Amino acid sequence: MQTETIKIGGVEIEVRFKDIKNLHLSVHPPLGKVTISSPIGYSLEKLRIYAATKLGWIKKEQHKFHTQEREPIRDYTTQESHFFLGTRYLLRMEKATKNTVEVKGRKILIRSTDPSDKVLSEMLLYRFYRKELRQLLISMIAEKSKAMDVPAPPFRIRRMKTKWGSCAVDKSRVWFNIELAKKPLDCIEYVVVHELVHLLERHHNKRFILLMDKHLPSWRTQKKLLNELPLLHAKD
Repeated sequence: MQTETIKIGGVEIEVRFKDIKNLHLSVHPPLGKVTISSPIGYSLEKLRIYAATKLGWIKKEQHKFHTQEREPIRDYTTQESHFFLGTRYLLRMEKATKNTVEVKGRKILIRSTDPSDKVLSEMLLYRFYRKELRQLLISMIAEKSKAMDVPAPPFRIRRMKTKWGSCAVDKSRVWFNIELAKKPLDCIEYVVVHELVHLLERHHNKRFILLMDKHLPSWRTQKKLLNELPLLHAKD
């Protein structure tokens, strides 16, 4: 994939040339990165003119991300708030000979060989997130793919800076952002259906919207909720 960079009104835009028919402009969380997916052969001058007509919208979207509520920086200490599947829990740290994480009532209990080791505590919690999210996704993908009459694709979970999920259509493989483990089930459902619809329609076009409406009529509400929840602190 060929990429170029253009700058309009102080905004840097990454241009990605792909085998597509239409231009697609996106502003990505959490930093407000701007990308244009362009058909191969479009001139940079044509893309600059296009971006200039969208500059007001781009800056409005970037402002939303820059001012959106952020998750607090975590210290991984007892009584600190953490979220799991949209519910707020209080952390409880305990020293133990074996590293384990479990939910007990309204607490997330981390038993650790060194409760003062923030890096270890974060690793243990995210290992728990990954395990629980994987089990949830296996069930949800099986249910949704059957209802949508598409083969259940293999998937992976990873940290993603600008997306909640992505789909490699040619390989029928899906990735999900591990941060989804913190979000409500409705938000996870929206991302799952979104990525499965890409197996039926590669692009975000009118057909894609019609398929989303068919398979998840409430998707706009669920998307809005997801995009209004606190973001991670921006990192370079």
